Amino acid sequence: MSKKIRTDAVDELFEAIMCLKNKEECYLFFEDVCTINELLSLAQRFEVAHMLKEKKTYLEIAEKTGASTATISRVNRSLNYGNDGYEMVFSRMKNKDTREVKED
Repeated sequence: MSKKIRTDAVDELFEAIMCLKNKEECYLFFEDVCTINELLSLAQRFEVAHMLKEKKTYLEIAEKTGASTATISRVNRSLNYGNDGYEMVFSRMKNKDTREVKED
């Protein structure tokens, strides 16, 4: 089986995700599309990435998130050698938080 990620099916899934308007719609959609464990695994990886960016140790991350060292290592590899997807999202989230603080 090919591990090609750029397929019509993946394109369609991403189009669907980009249609979501708020967090509640995300909950509704992702609870239908993913199992609870799949969704929690995605959230865990995102939390691990955030903690790695904050220079937390593997031990601190494992204790807080319950992630295995293999998962932490995999996420760390993505941060260091991946496509900068995490960095793009973290930057946008930081900019959004900064804008929201200024608006208050």
